[in-house]
Amino acid sequence: MPNAYGRLLEGDPDVMRSAWETFAALPVDQDILAAERAPDLTGNQTTIASDVEVSGKGTFAAKNTTAIHFKPCEQEGWWFNRSDLGDELPVKVSINNVWTTGAIVSNIVLRSGGPSNYIRLVEHIISLKTGLGIDNVMMDITSGDPPIFDQGSLDIVEALEKAGRRTLDTPRQFVTVKEKVCLVGARGEFVMLEPPEDGRKTLTVDCGISFKTAIGDQRVRFPVTREWLRHACVARTNTPYSKVLYCQTIGKLFADIRNLGYTRDNVLIAGKNDYKNEPRLVSGGKSLEAVWHRATLDLLAAVALIDQGIFVGHVTSFKAGHRLDVALLKQVCLQDCLVTI
Repeated sequence: MPNAYGRLLEGDPDVMRSAWETFAALPVDQDILAAERAPDLTGNQTTIASDVEVSGKGTFAAKNTTAIHFKPCEQEGWWFNRSDLGDELPVKVSINNVWTTGAIVSNIVLRSGGPSNYIRLVEHIISLKTGLGIDNVMMDITSGDPPIFDQGSLDIVEALEKAGRRTLDTPRQFVTVKEKVCLVGARGEFVMLEPPEDGRKTLTVDCGISFKTAIGDQRVRFPVTREWLRHACVARTNTPYSKVLYCQTIGKLFADIRNLGYTRDNVLIAGKNDYKNEPRLVSGGKSLEAVWHRATLDLLAAVALIDQGIFVGHVTSFKAGHRLDVALLKQVCLQDCLVTI
């Protein structure tokens, strides 16, 4: 008899079985899928209609100002061009170019070519590739340290909306998994991909998180649309209050922590029983900022790393993070799980 979570690509089957049962019992705090049908993503590829730029203080070097210049591009995919280097080729947003998922700060780092041709903390930028319907864009960036904003990724969304959109002559290509596949970690965190229902060209998400802080258990289910991505893009990275105290004391001894650009405005701080700053995305009296951040600005960034075409299907995530996201995508490629629609 087939299980509910499909083929396990990596991890302990017993851990996965237990994790799935825990996730299935988790109440859904906001179920958009119950009332809203996911849209078909058919049509030709698009790019932006004009250049646009956003800038802000660096994430890893707060005293520096970093700019990202978005430009129209007919070459398929999203690309980072380190304009400060000059002699390096652009880095394509692709699972093939993931260098690491961070040590001090969990984040996706892309690199291609020389050792200096990298861009850190790209997830809050590239996640928009999955939800905004912009297929091709060139991003000139003045360093490997993207800016951080008080409003999550809303500054970038508004800039891309201002740039407008241009439809290209090239048809969109679509991929999905041949069957339902998943990967589980040692602590019961898992990510799962499955084909779309009835072969439709849609993308839907079911995401749950569980923290031993004020965040607690949260779960949302939604169709990936421009509107819902815009709704969620204000969600900030969350951190426990204990880590904030560490960064403000012992952490100051280390340059990588001392120069971080995180503040009480651009990070959600969760204590054991309450939030230390004002949480966002409140629904039914409960802040869902943490789960919306994970479900969109983190999880959709992993989907954006699939560069063989637009991924359609359903994504399920529970207690996972960048490391597990990337591990799943690597196994999907190594085990030849993708198929063109």
